[in-house]
Amino acid sequence: MSEPGVPDVLLEGDLTLIGQITTASNATLVCESTLGEQSTRVVYKPVRGERPLWDFPDGTLAGREVASYRVSDALGWGVIPRTVLRDGPFGPGMVQRWIDTVDRRADGSGGLEMVDLCSPGNVPPGWFEVLQAFDSEGEPVSLIHADDPRLQRMAVLDVLINNADRKGGHALEGVDGSVYGVDHGICLHSENKLRTVLWGWAGQPVPGAVDRRRRRIRDNARWRSRGRVVRTDHGRGNRGLGGPGDAVRRVGRDARTERPSNDSLAGFLVSRRFPLFASCGLQSG
Repeated sequence: MSEPGVPDVLLEGDLTLIGQITTASNATLVCESTLGEQSTRVVYKPVRGERPLWDFPDGTLAGREVASYRVSDALGWGVIPRTVLRDGPFGPGMVQRWIDTVDRRADGSGGLEMVDLCSPGNVPPGWFEVLQAFDSEGEPVSLIHADDPRLQRMAVLDVLINNADRKGGHALEGVDGSVYGVDHGICLHSENKLRTVLWGWAGQPVPGAVDRRRRRIRDNARWRSRGRVVRTDHGRGNRGLGGPGDAVRRVGRDARTERPSNDSLAGFLVSRRFPLFASCGLQSG
């Protein structure tokens, strides 16, 4: 978060378009945000570039990204890079700090990504095998992910925000040693939408230190509308969001019109165990 009274380059800087992530489902632009002598690289997703979805209200994905960040920020884990709602070259949208990532293949180390594929039977120590499948050439492969506390915190966050899109490519290992989650536009639905590749801890108890943060959200973040809509501002309102802040509030209004049936979240809050694979879904890719 920015310091009060200090100019905020993420929120107030001029956005200069430098590229586009063409593999993204929605318009995802790479920009440089400049404010005076300050400059930082960001991802900008304008609301007008969101593709309609049958199960999420139109125009709410940017707001869901910001709301998910606020839950992450309340937990204090820094899983989601700082994310704000603001105006940009193509209208209101989500702006998020860019993450420089480790490239295990390019650096010649031969190491695995945090979520990766390997040959069945060759799962290395310290890794979970999620499932076995066939690759595009018909060869058998195992989908695996690291047994890493940084990923485990991400898995907890995904349950809390009901993440419907935790792909392997949405878990980034930063050059700063942190592991970040990105792309949270289809979270915070009233129905159970949890889809993820992070199933290694399915059915296991949540570790004590992690669970204390989970309880912090349960007790202090004021889960509303029978457990689905979360107030993430802790009484501060939406100051600093400007006009686009209406999108965050609209997420709550839209969700309250949906039938709450998120059994995974309710069970997680009570049992303090990770959901079982069969009760939710798998998100590949």
